[in-house]
Amino acid sequence: MEDKIFVRELQNYLNKEIISYFLVTQKELRQDKNDNYFIRLKITDKTGSITGNVWNNAKPISEMFEEGDVIKIKAKVVSFNTQIQLSITKIRKMENEEFDLTNFLETTTKDIDELSDKLFSYIDNLENEYLKKLLLIIFEDKEFFNLFAKAPAAKNWHHNYIGGLLEHTVSVVQICDFASKMYPVNKDILITGAILHDIGKVFEYNVKTVIDFSVQGRLIGHIPLGDQFVCEKAAAVNNFPEDLLMKIRHLILSHHGEYEKASARLPQTIEAVVLHYADNLDAQTVGVKQLIEANQNPNAKWTEFDRLNERYYYLK
Repeated sequence: MEDKIFVRELQNYLNKEIISYFLVTQKELRQDKNDNYFIRLKITDKTGSITGNVWNNAKPISEMFEEGDVIKIKAKVVSFNTQIQLSITKIRKMENEEFDLTNFLETTTKDIDELSDKLFSYIDNLENEYLKKLLLIIFEDKEFFNLFAKAPAAKNWHHNYIGGLLEHTVSVVQICDFASKMYPVNKDILITGAILHDIGKVFEYNVKTVIDFSVQGRLIGHIPLGDQFVCEKAAAVNNFPEDLLMKIRHLILSHHGEYEKASARLPQTIEAVVLHYADNLDAQTVGVKQLIEANQNPNAKWTEFDRLNERYYYLK
């Protein structure tokens, strides 16, 4: 297999032609102001992502590959609005035996074992025995914990890589731990809710060459899936208090904070309010951090446009 040029290396090839291969994570057939078709691509590898454009023969080329395919391209590395992009002239879909999958699976930069130890230390320090038993039933299941530790926390915006869910969960727990020293919350309930708030994402996503929604993830979503999962596990704890379970369920069901953002309930306890903002703080901050780190041009002043929050971020 020929040497691969990684996304992180493309800035070294500015205004030069390259041949390499990348994973297609987004593909859109668009029309310009003159009604000419072109293809806008988001292509990635384990070092990052970059925008690519196909300006000629867009329609027939678009039929040659789909999102989730690995493509070999010939392209010129260009700068547009201070952002490195690829102007692609040739594309060929690659077969599975032609590439190494590990080149495309971005993974958390944090140590998985250290993250796992932090998570279990928070569980061990809980005073409420019902909550501790519930969490141990869930996370001492080695098969499940392996899935949890490898799961992403999102498809596109934040922590969208292998191990992202564990990383995000531990960060939210740490923020909530800090908040518990500042505000009059029930710490055990808050920490348990922080650990479990995104547990449904284990079932929401499939990870192959790309992160995509599972069928139940798309039809049901991680919030109802997580709520159902926790209820099933709590049933295995003898005499688990109904009122306590209701409070934990509320944290899961309300952590998105707004109905418009797929929250099943609005936060209506002080622990739910803290969890919502802790979750949002980590998700939004890491999302922006990933946009900043994706910049390939040392002279750029702005990130690429953040479509979710409808803004650019200043780099200087």
